[in-house]
Amino acid sequence: MIRSSFPSFRRLLLQNVSPSASSKIGMYNWFTSQPYPLESPNPTYSDEEYADVDWDSLGFGLMATDYMYITKCCEGQHFEEGQLSRYGNIKLSPAAGVLNYGQGLFEGTKAYRKENGRVLLFRPEQNAIRMKIGAERMCMASPSIEHFVHALKQTVLANKRWIPPPGKGSLYLRPLLLGTGPVLGLAPAPEYTFLIYASPVRNYFKEGSAPLNLHVEENFDRASRRGTGNVKTISNYAPVLMAQTTAKKRGFSDVLYLDSATKKNLEEVSSCNIFIAKGKCIATPATNGTILSGITRKSVIEIAGDLGYQVEERAVGVDELIEADEVFCTGTAVGVAPVGSITYQDKRMEYITGSGTICQELNDTISGIQTGTIQDKKGWIIEVD
Repeated sequence: MIRSSFPSFRRLLLQNVSPSASSKIGMYNWFTSQPYPLESPNPTYSDEEYADVDWDSLGFGLMATDYMYITKCCEGQHFEEGQLSRYGNIKLSPAAGVLNYGQGLFEGTKAYRKENGRVLLFRPEQNAIRMKIGAERMCMASPSIEHFVHALKQTVLANKRWIPPPGKGSLYLRPLLLGTGPVLGLAPAPEYTFLIYASPVRNYFKEGSAPLNLHVEENFDRASRRGTGNVKTISNYAPVLMAQTTAKKRGFSDVLYLDSATKKNLEEVSSCNIFIAKGKCIATPATNGTILSGITRKSVIEIAGDLGYQVEERAVGVDELIEADEVFCTGTAVGVAPVGSITYQDKRMEYITGSGTICQELNDTISGIQTGTIQDKKGWIIEVD
């Protein structure tokens, strides 16, 4: 078993309970998720430096890689160290908690290749902490912080040839925590699966690095007070598809949501956080329970402070969009993305983008730290051996 070595995070960890879950897992295997075709603990990796990919045309879409990481545990037990399996489909009981009641969480992080060939992860322990917080909210067992980071490293090394060359993208890592045990009545699943798969990616939006064109959504809410908007549960994302699809058909890049209570304050975009800037002051909506605490958001706030900007986490009124100089989005998938325009109640507002902007400075700084071209003075980078 992998135990946590992060004492400052002990309050986030589940209490130690009884011995191995393997015997109980066996009871469920014949009628729940079928046993995965696990490889040996030391699978044979390809000796190719790079996979056969046209890196110059890489976008943000699923590209099957070599391996995924899988482990299971029963409710009330600890996750044992998992193994690497060839990437492929998984089998689930039709009564699995994740299928019937949406008991699932996901994370997103990236691995970057340096010019010297070394591989870097950016703040992966923050993803682990967020998953543990989300698991507590969703009544799920979860891996320890150390286990989570170790599993990421294994997945990266097993798929190293899929990490794009420097400047050509990154290897996106998708950790999943799923209630895979069967349950008919509404209740926590009796079994959980922790899985990580990977895909090489580049730009998230079809615009590439071009400024985004957002639409303020007033008919649908992303989250409500005292709900689950602040955790990365899978059930938060499908509900945004209708508003997002409608907006894209009208030529917008994505949707910017308002608070559900007053419809007067900004919340976030479908899959990323939002910032506005006026002069040397940067503001972003406070994480008050309806907004996801993004890791890129958190990092950008700290970097902006180091660069001399005044950063405010507070309620940001939709009317402030009129006076803003710049608007930008942050997220693991999108990075720090400039917003060129926002349309609210049929009024289009345009913003400064490009060279010399706050957005560009922040993006260059965080990207430099992530890829190793700027010295990491904060201990954010983990090198994968």
